[in-house]
Amino acid sequence: MKKLIVILSFSCVVISCGSNDSNPAKEDRKDEAKDVAKEPAPAAKSEDYQKGLELVAKSDCFTCHKVKEAATGPAYEAVAAKYAPASDEVIEKLANKVIAGGAGNWGTVPMLAHPQLSKDDAKTMVKYIMALKK
Repeated sequence: MKKLIVILSFSCVVISCGSNDSNPAKEDRKDEAKDVAKEPAPAAKSEDYQKGLELVAKSDCFTCHKVKEAATGPAYEAVAAKYAPASDEVIEKLANKVIAGGAGNWGTVPMLAHPQLSKDDAKTMVKYIMALKK
């Protein structure tokens, strides 16, 4: 009888603590993307905005960045404000920074490099971020 109780107890613990394949950081990125997707896109920039949002949501960007508040990295709205206006030169510079990574502009925590991104995708992501300027 004791063995049965021990086995049932152990089974309950294993089932309740069973493996959960969801990654909390990944879930946070999905939540951030959903929250951002609810916000209306600026009409003049809707194509870049939507495509950029999709690219950012598929990447690891929302792990370190949020739209309105600082996390590990700066808020996207703060980035857009700091680097406004969104000239071609600024977009090029920031796209290179996204691809190469780096540190020093926003503190000591480095931004990871994203060499797998194409230059065009990085530019589209930057255009999305710059469209968030208030």
